[in-house]
Amino acid sequence: MSGKNLKALIISDDVIRNGIGVEFYIDDKLMVEIFRDDNEHTKMLSVFEQPVSLELIEECVTLFKELVPIY
Repeated sequence: MSGKNLKALIISDDVIRNGIGVEFYIDDKLMVEIFRDDNEHTKMLSVFEQPVSLELIEECVTLFKELVPIY
């Protein structure tokens, strides 16, 4: 881990977006979301706080791949 209090929350959305994602928090502040859109067959990363280190992004992507199944 990047040495900070990183928490991952698995989310799903079938109303506005159809898919599953993971929100990543540091000290209860939403930092990054990665979402798998099942309609579009895409994965999108959103950053809510800046700056975000490359190490944190890499860690989030790794955790997303572990937590969210492929299509």
